[in-house]
Amino acid sequence: MAQAAAVAKPPAPPRRRRASATPRKLPYLLIAPAALLMLGFIAYPVISVFYYSLQNYNPTKPWRNGYAGFDNFVHAFTEDPVFWNTLTFSAKWVFVEVGLQLLFGLALALIVNQSFVGRAMGRAMVFSPWAVSGVLTSAIWVLLYNSQTGLTRYLADMGIGSYGTSWLSDTSTVFPAAIVADLWRGVPFFAILILADLQSVSKDLYEAAEVDGASRFKQFLHITLPHLKDAIILSTLLRAVWEFNNVDLLYTLTGGGPAGETTTLPLYIANTSVDAHNFGYASALTTVAFVILLFCSMVYLRLSKFGGDDK
Repeated sequence: MAQAAAVAKPPAPPRRRRASATPRKLPYLLIAPAALLMLGFIAYPVISVFYYSLQNYNPTKPWRNGYAGFDNFVHAFTEDPVFWNTLTFSAKWVFVEVGLQLLFGLALALIVNQSFVGRAMGRAMVFSPWAVSGVLTSAIWVLLYNSQTGLTRYLADMGIGSYGTSWLSDTSTVFPAAIVADLWRGVPFFAILILADLQSVSKDLYEAAEVDGASRFKQFLHITLPHLKDAIILSTLLRAVWEFNNVDLLYTLTGGGPAGETTTLPLYIANTSVDAHNFGYASALTTVAFVILLFCSMVYLRLSKFGGDDK
């Protein structure tokens, strides 16, 4: 009986082979080279800046190099008046530039969003300055502000102003002149982002508002602006960070002058590192700028309730 039962027992099912882990790891293996390159080009410079911010490092004076602790930060906050001047001007520059760029960019986006003859050409002309590099933009405006062949020469011919005046060398006019030059390139950034968001607004909302007797201003206030909230918050944050770190335009246009009137904190950092070769102090200033941007960005996103409900 025992032998019969043993013979009648069905054979055990074959063991399943374990699935190979290679197909699941394949995507990570494929992106590993790019991830390592990004880590090397981003993480290493950031760590190096934090490291050198605690050092006295000047290749032209190697006998003074060594560990400095927090001396560079103490010097910046207590002994360097240029740091506070450049930080104040940076805040002024960002506030004025971003505010005006948002205002004009919103107006341009609303205009080119309408239907009119030649709208495609109009959009191309509005957006074209954004394709121009910062250095080339500076070169264009340097020529426009040239005292011999630029705008001031033609204005003097019409009896406005005097010959030989340069808006970039006068402390009373250099700031507005730099603002106008950067507006020419920065306004299309807001226009592009806002126009892209305007395309997604349902026309049914405007038709329903017109039936209810809402004016164009009320439609803009209660339909357009709420829909553009997140786009405006994100674009202003990105542009504020960009303008704070703006070096190429001001460096080419004014060089930080006259008398340091247009020197931003990043431009001061560039001059400290490249011209004075004081890389330790420049790294400390860079760390301070990084902390300021990080803190302001977090506070701005928190107060603006980015991505949240309006209720």
